Amino acid sequence: MPEGDTVYQAARRLNQALAGRVLTSTDFRVPAFATVDLSGGTVDEVVSRGKHLLARVGEWTIHSHLKMEGTWELYEPGARWRHPAYQARAVLTTEDVTAVGFLLGLLEIIPRDREDEAVGYLGPDLLGPDWDTDEAVRRLAGHPDAPIAVALLDQRNLAGLGNEYVNELCFLRGMLPTRPTRDADLPATVALARRMIVANRDRVVRVTTGDTRRGRTSWIYGRQGEPCLRCGTRIERSQLGRTELEERVTYFCPHCQT
Repeated sequence: MPEGDTVYQAARRLNQALAGRVLTSTDFRVPAFATVDLSGGTVDEVVSRGKHLLARVGEWTIHSHLKMEGTWELYEPGARWRHPAYQARAVLTTEDVTAVGFLLGLLEIIPRDREDEAVGYLGPDLLGPDWDTDEAVRRLAGHPDAPIAVALLDQRNLAGLGNEYVNELCFLRGMLPTRPTRDADLPATVALARRMIVANRDRVVRVTTGDTRRGRTSWIYGRQGEPCLRCGTRIERSQLGRTELEERVTYFCPHCQT
């Protein structure tokens, strides 16, 4: 699933291409909104909220979430799409550019003044202009018995972290993903999360080690069975989640993390 920095970059690209431009046609390929026509409307802005995208067009907001496989792409008018048309969920066209949302996990058109009903439950946005460290810490502290990895992935506590960031964050803080949240240094953890995602918001390739060489951009994520870059111990893999349906893969170094 794309993480907050990926969604932030997508919103920035869409905003640069669409903001201030009039939609000449729109095509929403989901049954609930198939008859909605926003053509003639001006795109005011496209912003991210955690892992959510909000394209504001007059009194309406096009709300999308990429989930696991979604992507927004930009094309010149008439250009051939890189994905099959049946995967398109939204097509926004102006005189200069066509924005296509493929395989979007969520797509809805909502009144702009009711955005809070869609994203108001989210915790502070790590890449948002209203980021609030104290509030993020307070929300995390409200789940003292939850494993720290589960609490960090819960978008109601802080918005923007995905599985890769959470695994890397736990390693850098020396915490097993299963450590109870009450035993974590939450202010330090939140501060590091913020530094990591801000450092990557303009990068093409996400880097958490400071080393951009291939195969060395992550400390532990996706490196099961490989030696820890810090101590040489083999990286192990497990699964963790609030429920079986929400379990996510976790990676950890059994020597560096406790």
